Amino acid sequence: MTTRYFGAPVARNEDRRLLTGRAQFVNDVERPEMLHVAFLRSPHAHARLGAVDLSRVRERPGVVAAYAADDLGDYWRPGPLLVPPPPIEGTIFNQRTQVPLARGKVRHVGEPVAVVVAESRYIAEDALADIAVEYHPLPAVIDIERALAPDSARVHDDVPGNIAARVHQRKGNYDAASATTAAARRRSRRAASLPIGTPRPDG
Repeated sequence: MTTRYFGAPVARNEDRRLLTGRAQFVNDVERPEMLHVAFLRSPHAHARLGAVDLSRVRERPGVVAAYAADDLGDYWRPGPLLVPPPPIEGTIFNQRTQVPLARGKVRHVGEPVAVVVAESRYIAEDALADIAVEYHPLPAVIDIERALAPDSARVHDDVPGNIAARVHQRKGNYDAASATTAAARRRSRRAASLPIGTPRPDG
């Protein structure tokens, strides 16, 4: 069986431009006095964050600025909540959203720790090697159920049990329905709580 998207090639309007080099990508955009940024990202899944030394990188020719979390002032704040919790009575919700740069500790591999602004992409990326960061590794959790254990490492120190939210919902009467209806097939699964931002070695 073939459809528009499965079992047959899909012709796209932009293919000819892309394949013949006539399309424009973000990296193709050049403007007068345009600056470029590069982020230094954590190599650790979970670690206390000590000093972030930007003194050398700020002296590199071509570097315009370099920032760590403490340099952002009032601009450093958690991002907005994109999907609010359902308005259900009894819901427990621990709101934690992404921050622009890590402060205090890193919670996943690749979390941004510092940012460099430079005159070219090459300078910005090379300048990352001049940043000295003090990491103190912490235990990481790679299993959802293990993250819920009482002795598991906490991603956020003030959120016990690594629980992002706890919601109880009940619809209909399953016991009554299953007693009067003989289903041809039945499927069951084990539901688990969703831990909040569990640190993973693979990011």
